[in-house]
Amino acid sequence: MKASEVKKGNVVENEGTVYQVRDIERSSPSARGGNVTYRFTLYSIPANRKFDLSLRADDELKEMELTRREADFSYMDGEAFVFMDKEDFTQYLLGPEIVGDNEGYVVEGVEGYYVQIIDDAPVALQVPTSVVLTVTDTAPEMKGASATKRTKPATLQTGVEIQVPEYITTGEKVTVNTVTGEFAGRA
Repeated sequence: MKASEVKKGNVVENEGTVYQVRDIERSSPSARGGNVTYRFTLYSIPANRKFDLSLRADDELKEMELTRREADFSYMDGEAFVFMDKEDFTQYLLGPEIVGDNEGYVVEGVEGYYVQIIDDAPVALQVPTSVVLTVTDTAPEMKGASATKRTKPATLQTGVEIQVPEYITTGEKVTVNTVTGEFAGRA
């Protein structure tokens, strides 16, 4: 497909690597007859490395067929995360290189995980925008804690560490925004 037809979210191949298009910047030269240039912000699948690519409007990019399957986290198999397809119960074994930084947001009983598949192979994991996790370790609530926005570090059940308000205690459930990695409220 031509560079001018590529949309955000498309999955494309460039020099043997598969990327998802996150952003497109179109620049038209001021001179007449100049070529329109497209600057793509791409993220590699599965490694999620950023890559910038500039192409002319008629340059070709190979579009890849990416399937998204809703799946539930089942269990750990050594280092790998095992997800089960919600429709046909296929099991997907996702290694740490596929799960990447999302590993702290993988918990049982949470809806909204999607395994991304290219050519029958899982290549990436999409996590819900927020997950509820239990605080396993944080400093005790400070007596006389005011209503100011002071925070303290807290370790959550998956090993992720985030900043939480002072009034949160060990054992409480909190909602975490998986996009920013920040506290989003009591659950």
